[in-house]
Amino acid sequence: MLMKHRGFATSERLRSAAHRLIPGGCHTYAKGDDQYPVLSPGFIARGSGCHVWDVDGNEYIEFGMGNRAVGLGHAWPEVVAAARECMTHGTNFTRPAAIEVECAEQFLDLIDGAEMVKFCKDGSDATSGAIRLARAWTGRDLVAICSDHPFFSTDDWFIGTTPLDAGIPEAVKRLTLAFRYNDIDSVRRLFAEHPRQIAALILEPSRGDDPADGFLHDLRRLCTENGTLLVLDEMITGFRWHLNGAQRLYGVEPDLSTFGKALANGFSLSALAGKREIMSLGGLEQPDRPRVFLLSTTHGAETHAMAAAIANMQVYRREPVIEHLHRQGASLRAQAEQAIRRHQLQDHVRIVGRSCCLAYAALDAEGRPSQAFRSLLLQETIRRGVLMPSLVVSYAHQDEDIARTVDALDGALVTYARALQDGVGRYLVGRPSQVVYRRFNVPDTAAYTA
Repeated sequence: MLMKHRGFATSERLRSAAHRLIPGGCHTYAKGDDQYPVLSPGFIARGSGCHVWDVDGNEYIEFGMGNRAVGLGHAWPEVVAAARECMTHGTNFTRPAAIEVECAEQFLDLIDGAEMVKFCKDGSDATSGAIRLARAWTGRDLVAICSDHPFFSTDDWFIGTTPLDAGIPEAVKRLTLAFRYNDIDSVRRLFAEHPRQIAALILEPSRGDDPADGFLHDLRRLCTENGTLLVLDEMITGFRWHLNGAQRLYGVEPDLSTFGKALANGFSLSALAGKREIMSLGGLEQPDRPRVFLLSTTHGAETHAMAAAIANMQVYRREPVIEHLHRQGASLRAQAEQAIRRHQLQDHVRIVGRSCCLAYAALDAEGRPSQAFRSLLLQETIRRGVLMPSLVVSYAHQDEDIARTVDALDGALVTYARALQDGVGRYLVGRPSQVVYRRFNVPDTAAYTA
């Protein structure tokens, strides 16, 4: 059923101002206008649980939850109350606040094998801190990333491997190598081609598929044998796959790991954690090795963000958050796939990922990934009151929300099927969305074929 829509007039006015004042019109490329169809909310005014309202007053069930940063739900009362109370006493001081110790203790109690933690504000700083530590610890320059995982950092060592490499020196690009997930031979080849030269291997424990044939354990063994640090990026998997991280779920202990996103239920806090002997290179007690200027951020230890993280971790300890994410995600997957089969679109719309962190693939009439058809699916679900750049659930998503979402998807699939027959351009309003990693911008006026 189509929602009673108030239009996007306010969003349109703000878009114009945003692109004049802010490169890209926002501060996260994944939230940019190029990622959404023309008929979409440009700005969100507020959220509660798994519902959001745009600046024009339209209400949506939201999936994606702040790019997976909101695990409990928007404005979760216990987390908000903790942050608000802390803010009344000040948020940033000349010396450390006692809450920094409390937050570190709470966090390290959850992560096996991690003995020290450094907090910061975003995932890029945490992963780049890990890479700097690894290079200092090993005395090596090369690092290897998992090429199947889409994002590790905004810094040069990673962005230099993408098509968006403008402004990054060639010498820096050559320092980053690549291997494939679940392909241990690709890792062996790297070590054979660059013996005793690789400082670290960094990857996410999983993007949805579980590691196969002991992949992570073989990776751990190869890193140890070659004197290379194993870094697990748990920005997404942490507080979603397992309370104690995917590293606990899969039984592998990294040298360093990074967390963020759902750590503070949307408040800005990330973490770099690891073995004491490695982490202490960034401390004050190592007399026999050069110091590492690890992470030093004016706002890295804002007290209200740490209060939010502590409250968030307490909810996760006390309530079945992880179990709920898996259960509701599994329910959403099953019902969505049933709707897809009902419309005989199995070859064109696919639900992918782990139940707690679902996404979808939109394919054209030839079965090829299609930004135009993805935009159409987004457009049609938005018209029915669902905002779903992904299908990532939160603790706030209840059975009614899942049912309403599947109903919206069912209606959108009617249009999708027609577009396969008549051409997507007949149903999609305006240009299609674009992939983030593209070397050049495509003008809005450019013609497209779908």
